[in-house]
Amino acid sequence: MLDNAKLELTNEWDKVFPKSDKVNHMKVTFRNRYGITLAADLYEPKNAVGKLAAVAVCGPFGAVKEQASGLYAQTMAERGFLTVAFDPSFTGESGGTPRYMASPDINTEDFQAAVDFLSVQNNVDSEKIGIIGICGWGGMALNTAALDTRIKATVTSTMYDMSRVNANGYYDENDSPDDRYNLRKALNEQRTKDFKNGSYELGGGVVDPLPEDAPFFVKDYYDYYKTKRGYHKRSLNSNGGWNKIGCMSFINQPILCYSDEIRSAVLMIHGEKAHSCYFSRDAYKKLRGDNKELMIIPDAVHTDLYDDMNVITFDKIQHFFEKYLK
Repeated sequence: MLDNAKLELTNEWDKVFPKSDKVNHMKVTFRNRYGITLAADLYEPKNAVGKLAAVAVCGPFGAVKEQASGLYAQTMAERGFLTVAFDPSFTGESGGTPRYMASPDINTEDFQAAVDFLSVQNNVDSEKIGIIGICGWGGMALNTAALDTRIKATVTSTMYDMSRVNANGYYDENDSPDDRYNLRKALNEQRTKDFKNGSYELGGGVVDPLPEDAPFFVKDYYDYYKTKRGYHKRSLNSNGGWNKIGCMSFINQPILCYSDEIRSAVLMIHGEKAHSCYFSRDAYKKLRGDNKELMIIPDAVHTDLYDDMNVITFDKIQHFFEKYLK
């Protein structure tokens, strides 16, 4: 899986949020242990002195660093942290082929590779590193925190458990051996079809045009990914989506098996009215220790925590990291 191709990184500011005049921004790259080169945006507080606490940010699942993760990273840099928002393997400006694939293992490694990168920066205190995972990358963040003892604090925002939703469907409505067998059968038939064609068929991003009878959470996603609010040309969710078999490995590889062994601090944040709130509520029940916290934001829906600066509790996130990255 060695990825020797040189990445083509855009030099223009093509984020869905405005550039801050309080931070320095630059493009950086680093490799994960599979040899895949990841592209990231580094945000540094202007006039910063000494070694800083650092935070790696990723998500939502199927998004790119020019969307929500970049907003989180830039905002945390305004608050004194050195941050990176990165594109996962096989997506955005990062390397890796075939494109538009996901992996419980490789994506956990992506987070660890970001920690590798931050750990060796001259202006970073390697004992003060945290991570933020948004949406599906909230679950990946917990999985990484359970594995990587260098991470001293983890924040999840509007978290998805990608193993659970792929194996069981939404609200666990397809949580049966027969349903999973039929799903595996269809996906393996797709694998044969893709192999014959020599290409991977895309599953489609957020549905467009939006059906009138679409569930609220689909409308919620549409309002972000398909409008000026959050559309980005490299975002999977804004365009053709993952490969149809792109998330297949999540079905029988649960990512939260050892989350009860996370010793470092965890803050989980979710909207009360988010369709996905049950993921955070259930994942939080498994965590152990007095340094774990679940924060439910009244009336907020899933994508409110992508970009609504009046809803995202950046003060809380800042104080959490200041407390545990010390």
